[in-house]
Amino acid sequence: MSEIEPIVGRYLRLTLDGRPHRVYFEEAGEGIPLVCLHTAGADGRQWRHLLNDADVTRHYRVLAFDMPWHGKSLPPVGWQDEEYRLTSAAYVDMVMAFVRALGLARPVVMGCSIGGKIVLELARLHAGELRALIGLEAADYQAPWYDDTSWLHRPDVHGGEVCGAMMSGLIAPQSPAESRWDTLWMYMQGGPGVFRGDLHFYRAEDFRSRVATIGTPGCPLYLLTGEYDFSCTPEDTHRTAKALPGVSVTVMTEIGHFPMSENPARFRRYILPVLEEIRAPG
Repeated sequence: MSEIEPIVGRYLRLTLDGRPHRVYFEEAGEGIPLVCLHTAGADGRQWRHLLNDADVTRHYRVLAFDMPWHGKSLPPVGWQDEEYRLTSAAYVDMVMAFVRALGLARPVVMGCSIGGKIVLELARLHAGELRALIGLEAADYQAPWYDDTSWLHRPDVHGGEVCGAMMSGLIAPQSPAESRWDTLWMYMQGGPGVFRGDLHFYRAEDFRSRVATIGTPGCPLYLLTGEYDFSCTPEDTHRTAKALPGVSVTVMTEIGHFPMSENPARFRRYILPVLEEIRAPG
């Protein structure tokens, strides 16, 4: 059988940090804008199941973009003469530039891993412009469980296969083989040094002194973490939430670090009630 999926892909020209970029994004659905942020070293394909979910797209306009250097978003001109390193300031500016360029009125932003972590900074700096924030595998700080990442960018090592092997342990054992390998394939395709540059943000940026200044009224914050995630553990998320009165915390059983791509059927059991609550009157 042949079928055309409802997902539409487009390019958006943006100026980020004073430099022109061509950012690829996919979208589906109508209603409340829902901007989805992928994990380190991957791209927006992680959200394809959500983009194809009619129970979501009936009420939400779901948008997932590839960060520059990732997926179909090329690096800026001159990339060959620099080292890619993600920072929280650049990440926040990128998300808000995307939101404003598309004229998204008070969108919901949902991110996973590095995308979940930056949700905390968006809550601190831009809550007034957003309807709600959802952090998957999110915490104010994660103690690194790996050592030097230089092996991710060496001419004698296949960085993609190393990335895939590294991430395989973060997927829950109950996740189906098909979606497990889909998730790992995205990591195997990353550009040289990109995963390493994302991990710089993940391990070097410590938000523990910042979360206490986050105010949640008017922009609810939801934190959902997989029970099998040893990168951002449920304990990390609970610790973060202690500084954020009123924040909802959910530990997702039989899920690891990539809920939306490793086990989309189980993930929707957790995310659909959250999305329903966000769009409910009052």
